[in-house]
Amino acid sequence: MMKLCPCFINPQHLGPNSPRDSFDEGLTAYRGHNRKLFALFTFRSRRKGSCRQKYITDEIKKYGNVKNCGRIFKFKELIAATDNFSMDCMIGEGGFGRVYKGFLSSLNQVVAVKRLDRNGLQGTREFFAEVMVLSLAQHPNLVNLIGYCVEDEQRVLVYEFMPNGSLEDHLFDLPEGAPSLDWFTRMRIVHGAAKGLEYLHDYADPPVIYRDFKASNILLQSDFNSKLSDFGLARLGPTEGKDHVSTRVMGTYGYCAPEYAMTGQLTAKSDVYSFGVVLLEIISGRRAIDGDRPTEEQNLISWAEPLLKDRRMFAHIVDPNLEGNYPVKGLHQALAIAAMCLQEEAETRPLMGDVVTALEFLAKPIEVIDNTNTDPAPASATQTSSSDS
Repeated sequence: MMKLCPCFINPQHLGPNSPRDSFDEGLTAYRGHNRKLFALFTFRSRRKGSCRQKYITDEIKKYGNVKNCGRIFKFKELIAATDNFSMDCMIGEGGFGRVYKGFLSSLNQVVAVKRLDRNGLQGTREFFAEVMVLSLAQHPNLVNLIGYCVEDEQRVLVYEFMPNGSLEDHLFDLPEGAPSLDWFTRMRIVHGAAKGLEYLHDYADPPVIYRDFKASNILLQSDFNSKLSDFGLARLGPTEGKDHVSTRVMGTYGYCAPEYAMTGQLTAKSDVYSFGVVLLEIISGRRAIDGDRPTEEQNLISWAEPLLKDRRMFAHIVDPNLEGNYPVKGLHQALAIAAMCLQEEAETRPLMGDVVTALEFLAKPIEVIDNTNTDPAPASATQTSSSDS
């Protein structure tokens, strides 16, 4: 097995409160329309209502095929929808704003409303990236942008509401007595997330590097279909025959690919590394970085690396909340996929299309799963769910 490489970047340099690189600089590298379009998202813009919406759509079309124009909401509509952004309606909080559950009477629809903090141009760039990516990219495994508000200095995004919250909510720090995700639900969630990444890398026009793949950004519908969210760090490209985008190192500590952390050269394979971290989190029930664990277990990738070299130790990686209910061969295959995604050399990591294909079988429960294993293993590794017997 090739060496795995955890990201050891100082956490002070990454995370939600870090200064973020300019999305419009990335657009400069892609094409030359960014300044004009970026101005549309600042409070200095004087265009109003449908006139502004048409102008924004026309400008976005210069970057690619617009799949979702998005509706422009009045701020007073969103005040009414969220009971004046009441704390009782708040369902989440990130580095650049809070998310509220609301009800839009005009659409007769429950929505998620993300209000960005009033922190100047940097928050505007986050907003700009979200609108740009979700206007150009549309897929069942990407959250749907319903619309947005650009009124004076207010910048608000309106999404479809995801009733089951995020993967993080169901994976870590579960309340006592709360049910844990079963093995096949975990595999179905990560398979859906992989399809979302594959679309961004291989089918979106222009291609998109997500750059912030983590459990908290994977949202879940009522049937646990997964959708990627929060595209504030996303980058368009690379283009013109280049194999990477050069950018300031941003993201979340513990998920960052080593070559990106060291050089600032961002590629689709950087997302593949982050995917490997999340897949290992899903299998183990452990956070990528957990300061509450013993020192030698705080970095998930460092802790798992020696265990991944010995098939007899695979059972020790599995989330205890599964209580042994998983298919042994499925576990081996899932860990093999994670290990390949976590290779130190970016070029040796698989494409997301290959990952999607490899996960497809694991995400489908079947009546009989062959658990024949010639390797000696701890007793817990040979236990399976009732569907495996």
